[in-house]
Amino acid sequence: MDGVLKQNLIERVAIGDIFRRRAATSAEKTALVETRGDQEIRLTYQELNQKLNRFARAARAAGFQKGDRIGLLGLNSSEYVITLYGCAKAGIIAVPINPGLNPKDVIYVLNHAEVKALVVDDQLFPLADAVKPHLPKVELMIGIPAMNQEIKAPYIPFDDFLKNQADDEIEDVIIQDRDVLEILYTSGTTSLPKGVMVSHLATFIMSLTNAIELGMQRETVTTALLPIFHCAQQTFALTTFHLGGKLALFRTFDPTVLLKTIEKEQIQTMLALPIMYRVMLDHPLIKTVDLTSMRTCIYAMTPMDHRTLKEGIEIFSADFMLGTGQTEFFPSTNTFRPEWQLKKSGNYWGESALTLDTAIMDIEGNLLPQGKTGEIVWRGPAVMNGYLKNEEATEESRAFAWHHSGDLGYFDEDNLLVFVDRKKDMIKSGGENVPSIKVERVILADPRVQSVAVVGIPHQQWIEAVTAFVVPQEGAGLSEEEIVQVCKEQLGKFEIPKRIVFLEQMPLTSTGKVRKNVLREEYQSLFEEDKR
Repeated sequence: MDGVLKQNLIERVAIGDIFRRRAATSAEKTALVETRGDQEIRLTYQELNQKLNRFARAARAAGFQKGDRIGLLGLNSSEYVITLYGCAKAGIIAVPINPGLNPKDVIYVLNHAEVKALVVDDQLFPLADAVKPHLPKVELMIGIPAMNQEIKAPYIPFDDFLKNQADDEIEDVIIQDRDVLEILYTSGTTSLPKGVMVSHLATFIMSLTNAIELGMQRETVTTALLPIFHCAQQTFALTTFHLGGKLALFRTFDPTVLLKTIEKEQIQTMLALPIMYRVMLDHPLIKTVDLTSMRTCIYAMTPMDHRTLKEGIEIFSADFMLGTGQTEFFPSTNTFRPEWQLKKSGNYWGESALTLDTAIMDIEGNLLPQGKTGEIVWRGPAVMNGYLKNEEATEESRAFAWHHSGDLGYFDEDNLLVFVDRKKDMIKSGGENVPSIKVERVILADPRVQSVAVVGIPHQQWIEAVTAFVVPQEGAGLSEEEIVQVCKEQLGKFEIPKRIVFLEQMPLTSTGKVRKNVLREEYQSLFEEDKR
């Protein structure tokens, strides 16, 4: 055996090795359970690892080498997991794609990443068929029968792709710890999506960090409610696998199915959006289902209102925690722990993770003291390798030898990180800085409000007018004057919205984030009459 390969096998940090180890120590334990219509799919660690090896060998047999790229276009499924980590086994770079992107962005992502094969969920065949003529490098299309549709040419059925492949380990691939595991693309709300190169080391380290920070034990039982193409759900799922736990995989959020699954599978730890917790708490089944297995409820993406948080802690009888991070610095970077949840008011991100540093920096690169607001910056092994084919943006993100988050924040008197706003979402109104999230928290605290987004809309007098977009609870009968009165009681005069716009639904990304750029564009002429 070559000396370089031999040394690599001894010392390497590689994501695929996690599954081999769990297959050795927990062979017959359930790794993944998926409900697909009337069908239930269960894979033990031995079965999962064998399928990963078969996918890796099938990719090799199809001519793919280390460093080649395979795209994934789909919602959560066992085949999606097998593709993602089967690529890792072979040193192939996975490119998970957000199916919520418009077709032009999907084409851009696949061509920018130089993807040579595409694994597609059958529900998304129409999208794949529409973009395929514009993908000159794609040589192979593999279909996942997630909705039990017949897989026809040009797609190869997923099981056929794996057929006749050996299920033993591939050991002749040299994988270095900073080799790229996957390329995740940012949302591209203000420009073309940027490809974030995520390493084996970053995901490996954070899967262990999360176990410590979130109090997850060996053989934990957790959920995959959010899409695995997003880093938040992906890191949570990988932590589960690293611990030899069981992952309950959900294709979509259905509160009835989820609550029944909590009881059936004895789920202990759950990652969900705040609105998902609210829907579960309002569901009639919450009063009868057995929730005693629950230990930790993690939320992310958006703040959780006090009412939902308080009721959640009481009804689930579990610890609630917030985890945060970003694609460029694999999550979770910071954790707002249970002991602070009902004691601290504000958009807290909490303590820095054990394996990284968090600091606050001004525009000149100076680290700021406690209480001073500046940009949140990080250092640690979870940082991205860089942006694909964009050295300028990579260098900008690393100015002054720290990774720049693009978020504003400060440390409070207990040295807990408080998020102020995205730098681009800070509203400049009448010479004052208005954090959009501060106004949102005040409005969201009203139980008649389902969701809210606050943005700056062009205004002749104020430069940007603070504008609140509100989705009221059904039958709430909420008026603009009532919301303004709530704001007057808790906000400064310059922070009070100049206009309240009621919506039936909020424009959201596939991971539940409000698309504020859509609101800005659609309502940019809202205050035109004020110029007359």
